[in-house]
Amino acid sequence: MSTLPDIRLHEGELNIMELLWSNKVLAAKDISKIIKEYVGWEKNTTYTVIKRLIDKGAVKREDPGFLCRAAISKRSVQNIETKALLNKLYNGSLSTFLTEYLKNQDLSRAEIMELERILGEQRL
Repeated sequence: MSTLPDIRLHEGELNIMELLWSNKVLAAKDISKIIKEYVGWEKNTTYTVIKRLIDKGAVKREDPGFLCRAAISKRSVQNIETKALLNKLYNGSLSTFLTEYLKNQDLSRAEIMELERILGEQRL
């Protein structure tokens, strides 16, 4: 799976990627049918978004059958989007985000222990 740092995906593209991450390989016609049912897009719209994903390097096309496969992992996209969000809203500061976020949460003892365990692993 590719880890190109510049692949940013919008919500519509993420709908298609979620299908591919769940199913591994799908024909474009099947993606179109599923997206029509759940999102309401027409075939041309879905194919346009698939083409955009191919152009970005997020999807690989295989022939015959216009089969589509994710070329970037969900975890990679999550990391890219999280970094972008931190940069946009918190000047890239994870500690500022965590401080602000956790101040407003009612954490259980189990959640606090899990956070402490994660931080302990980071110290190693």
